[in-house]
Amino acid sequence: MQYGYKLAAEGFGPKELVRQAQLAEASGFDFVEISDHFHPWLDSQGHSPFAWSVLGAIAAGTDSLGLATGVTCPTVRYHPAVIAQAAATMSLLSDGRFTLGLGSGERLNEHVVGRGFPAVAERQAMLREAIEIIRLLWSGGYHSYRGEYLDLEDARVFDLPERLPQIVVAAGGPDAAELAAELGDGMFGTEPKAELFEAYRSAGGAGPAYGEVGLAWAEDEASAVRAAFESARWSLTGWKVMSELPNPANFEASARYVREEDVAGQMPCGPDAAKHLAAIRQYEQAGYDHVVLMNNGSDPDGFLDFFARELKPQLAG
Repeated sequence: MQYGYKLAAEGFGPKELVRQAQLAEASGFDFVEISDHFHPWLDSQGHSPFAWSVLGAIAAGTDSLGLATGVTCPTVRYHPAVIAQAAATMSLLSDGRFTLGLGSGERLNEHVVGRGFPAVAERQAMLREAIEIIRLLWSGGYHSYRGEYLDLEDARVFDLPERLPQIVVAAGGPDAAELAAELGDGMFGTEPKAELFEAYRSAGGAGPAYGEVGLAWAEDEASAVRAAFESARWSLTGWKVMSELPNPANFEASARYVREEDVAGQMPCGPDAAKHLAAIRQYEQAGYDHVVLMNNGSDPDGFLDFFARELKPQLAG
């Protein structure tokens, strides 16, 4: 079992994210994961640095910490050839500590290049082609590819690591779980649904399963709830909303009627380790072996200290 720390790129600038990653390593986390966004979810979050630059700085400033994108969409804002090159470079810079998390994306980040944002079935088909292109380029040499949605012309990634990064595919339902099993090396989920994990395994998936747990730490429960409401109320709108809205202002409007008590009902909030441990155990029991902790509290240093002092010893036991 490995435990990761989610770097909230929507809430902090690039240098602060690097500092948090270094502190996460010192606090006993096995890896960090970073969202690959162009926009934050809410204007009030105020940040969204380029994830790949941040990852490079983290690789240079840490020793054993694993690194992962959580997750990158390699089909609209990026071409998969660019991601194949970026991920290979990250693996070399980190001495093999990098994992490439891929997903079908959100309109929030992908519409910015003016190519539109396809319906979900088309996005999944595009993701399939993107993974095929990435693996093709990672096989070495020059390659071309003609797909229904994506093309590649006479391209080669020159700097390839001896051990290629694992590709972990985000899955919100059984079809995506089957795609993760077929073309990925692992699966990424955001809910402790045993049926999702079972769909992945039933389709032949034998790799790691990454699950992201939302929580909020603060010295008192009321402060934790308030911080989670300010930064994460958008997440209660559900994936069908989250994947389709184009800008932070739309997320602000969609979360207008979310209340603090609604947020408190969806994630553990406060200083009680037992509450946080119970949420983590749900993911472990569902089958996840890489659990990522997303702290929606306002004090990252306090949370990392809390993890080292109270959560890590009990999780290790």
